[in-house]
Amino acid sequence: MSTLTSYEPGAGRRAPRAYTTSNAAHVDLNGTWRFRLDGGPETSIEVPGHWQLQGHGAPAYTNVRYPFPVDPPHVPDENPTGEYRRSFELPADWPGGAAVLRFLGVDSAFTAWLNDTELGWSTGSRLPTEFDVGELLRPTVNTLTVRVHQWSSASYLEDQDMWWLSGIFRDVALIARPAGAIDDFFVHTDYDEASGAGSLRIDTDVPARLSVPELGLIDVPPAGPHRIAHVEPWSAEEPRLYDGVLHTDGERIALRIGFRTVQIRDGLLTVNGRPIQFRGVNRHEWNPDRGRAVTAEDMLTDVRLMKQHNINAVRTSHYPPHPDFLALCDEYGLYVICECDFETHGFTVVDWRRNPTDDPRWRPALLDRMQRTVERDKNHPSIVMWSLGNEGGTGQNLAAMSAWVHDRDPSRPVHYEGDHDSGQVDVYSRMYAAHAEVEAIGRYEEPTTTDPALDAHRRGLPFILQEYAHAMGNGPGGLLEYQQLFETYPRCQGGFVWEWIDHGIRQRTADGREYFAYGGDFGEPLHDGNFVMDGLLFADRTPSPGLLEYKAVIAPIRIDIDDAITVVNRRDFADTVDVRFVWSYEVEGATVAEGELDVAPIAPGKTIQLARPQLSPADAESWLTVRAVLARDRPWAPAGHEIAFGQGQLTPASLPPVPAGRLDPALFDGPELTRLGALAVRGPRLDLWRAPTDNDTAVYGPSMATPWRELGLHRLTHRVIEQQWTDDGFVVRSRVAPAATDVGLLTTYRWTADGAALVLTVEVEPDGDWTVPLPRLGLRMMLPASVADVEWFGAGPGESYVDSAQAARIGRFRRTVEDLQTPYAFPQENGNRRLVRWAELSGPDGGIRIEGDPTFELTVRRWTTEDLDAARHTTDLVPRDEVYVNIDLAQNGIGTASCGPGVLPQYELPAAPATWTVRLRSLDA
Repeated sequence: MSTLTSYEPGAGRRAPRAYTTSNAAHVDLNGTWRFRLDGGPETSIEVPGHWQLQGHGAPAYTNVRYPFPVDPPHVPDENPTGEYRRSFELPADWPGGAAVLRFLGVDSAFTAWLNDTELGWSTGSRLPTEFDVGELLRPTVNTLTVRVHQWSSASYLEDQDMWWLSGIFRDVALIARPAGAIDDFFVHTDYDEASGAGSLRIDTDVPARLSVPELGLIDVPPAGPHRIAHVEPWSAEEPRLYDGVLHTDGERIALRIGFRTVQIRDGLLTVNGRPIQFRGVNRHEWNPDRGRAVTAEDMLTDVRLMKQHNINAVRTSHYPPHPDFLALCDEYGLYVICECDFETHGFTVVDWRRNPTDDPRWRPALLDRMQRTVERDKNHPSIVMWSLGNEGGTGQNLAAMSAWVHDRDPSRPVHYEGDHDSGQVDVYSRMYAAHAEVEAIGRYEEPTTTDPALDAHRRGLPFILQEYAHAMGNGPGGLLEYQQLFETYPRCQGGFVWEWIDHGIRQRTADGREYFAYGGDFGEPLHDGNFVMDGLLFADRTPSPGLLEYKAVIAPIRIDIDDAITVVNRRDFADTVDVRFVWSYEVEGATVAEGELDVAPIAPGKTIQLARPQLSPADAESWLTVRAVLARDRPWAPAGHEIAFGQGQLTPASLPPVPAGRLDPALFDGPELTRLGALAVRGPRLDLWRAPTDNDTAVYGPSMATPWRELGLHRLTHRVIEQQWTDDGFVVRSRVAPAATDVGLLTTYRWTADGAALVLTVEVEPDGDWTVPLPRLGLRMMLPASVADVEWFGAGPGESYVDSAQAARIGRFRRTVEDLQTPYAFPQENGNRRLVRWAELSGPDGGIRIEGDPTFELTVRRWTTEDLDAARHTTDLVPRDEVYVNIDLAQNGIGTASCGPGVLPQYELPAAPATWTVRLRSLDA
């Protein structure tokens, strides 16, 4: 059997071992290699990298479906194959003797030769492979040749919802192994929360010595065990590491040791004796130019951004990350579920027939992947759970993997979501469970297991959402309600938002405009479109509104303001000694006083109440804002970085009396307003449509876009029933309805004058049997293109929607029209500002002031909603010669139905009678 169709994982490789760096001599083999694809002309290529992103072939994206026939273990004859070649010389001081050639990641199967001698072959794209090469090295020029195949039998094990990209995409190095070198070691630590003592034991494959000066350990036997009377434990909140050295006569290895204990106690997952809550994300590795060949800067940026946004945990979906990322998690403080490089999701298309998970012929390959995962990463204190993989169905091979992990590392629980009976694991895990289901699980009221014998076991397990709140496009909505469930039911120990970053590939139009490509943009015959654009970060690592919302929802410090200020420290271990509480007093959105609260450190899990500062009464709407900020610089953020905020209204809004006026008929052309002062306008008239969000379209959830389009809400007609001038003003009655149905909205526009302003009251009455919520209910009007700036008093500064509104605060903000847009890679509804009291839209030729009674929602764009609906990339959006303004009473919620539950009932916008009023006034140029 060919290696490409073998059930075996490889041959000629060294046994898996811990990843480490040491003072042993090494040669970095990253850089420029020679390359040819499928026997074509030889050219150069960069390693690490993917050949499809360097001009050879094209990327392809699928979520579930294999891009080749499901015929395991066979692969297509059309199998792109890259030949890499690199020559190198040994340094003059190279020690000779044993040496190892290490590949950290090659996708998907490869064979290596050194100086024309075959070393072996391997699979497991996101796992290390090492070959012994000492006897083959030459003192002069050495030639390393690597043949990489895009498809292999291992491809059936790597269907992981990502771009199919090939090549040597992680580091390559030659490492000397001096006599007496330490090949493998396993650091075991424990922490006794009752006494504060720590224990340390290190297993080594050869006799060695250990020094940890800070613990008073100097040249001691590493096996100990060493009991230290007092240590500072490691946690994500306080990631205390002790520097040590493990050494022999031949090698010195730097250690970073964290003392912590992970256990399931009384049905709860604990770290250092305390239940924890995951405020997590799922992280694929991604760089928009380099694919999964991420840089050190990418990894550090990710960790810092996670910490800055209150994230405390990462699931390494769906494979072990670059090992340097785990070292950063140790240092900066992130809990890690380290997942095996395994997923066979595409077998769902054929009803799981021939799934490798339950085929004993695949057992060596699956055990090999699990062993290489654990052995490589076993010394990281940040790893608190091992995951067997993702969406691989069920079967005997999972049981074998679980048994091996439990035997090799009993100090960490084992996770796997795909078997809902949870017989082989230590936590009950689900993905995209609706709020009601999570609550039932929290109450221990979930349905019984398929195998009744496992029901008691599963009910004794802690529960996590390994994936939830699918962050595709605008959203996710409903985060707050999930968090409230986590905080209500101890069994529900948090979850991991899907996912961290959009997998967009940076491209440019012919005229140089940048956009991010997704599935189908490279001519793939089979693809899943923009389902790969589902991150809390945009592809260039810009935080999305969804990430800001998540930060606010999961904030570890809660601030509520009414008659007093209530502060809750929701941290698991740390008090608030590192936090300052600063306040500002704002009247009509403008800050008039500032200060700092005197707050003693709040213990974890505790709540305190503080008196509000003494403030002068205001004769306009006023708010008190309290912000929790870092008191000192941290490695991940500077002093002053905001962790959380809270607001309380002190003085309600009051509308001053205004004189009545007379409405000028010259401002109207038929039923529509055409001028406001000297400013040409069109509209406003009733608008129901929004460009569907990814969550409205809903690939794997309840779609709203489909019934909206079927009803015709994107093609409304307006019929004037009556228009009448009265002594008080102007009244227009109309029926707004889609074609081909008998439902509509009877709409009355009542225009009056109010001093210098026009007052518009809109009354809406549903006509017919409406069965779906409305996308939006509001008005659309058009202004001249010269309008460039928007200032408003309301929620901001970023966009917000009724079910994703925790990141927004009430204040006065100013943005350009361009800056109000959110550049989702797949254009859709965006940029909404809620609870707007007033807004001024202005430019060199004048502008307009819009006032709510009391508030409205505001969207301002240089293109129509229809343009936004038709666009497929940001570069499709071309400014028109008008500015389009939506003045809404409300919009439907966002939800997470792109993959998960839809909009919660309380956030739906039903077709129901409604009345609202706005005032319009011109602004002089």
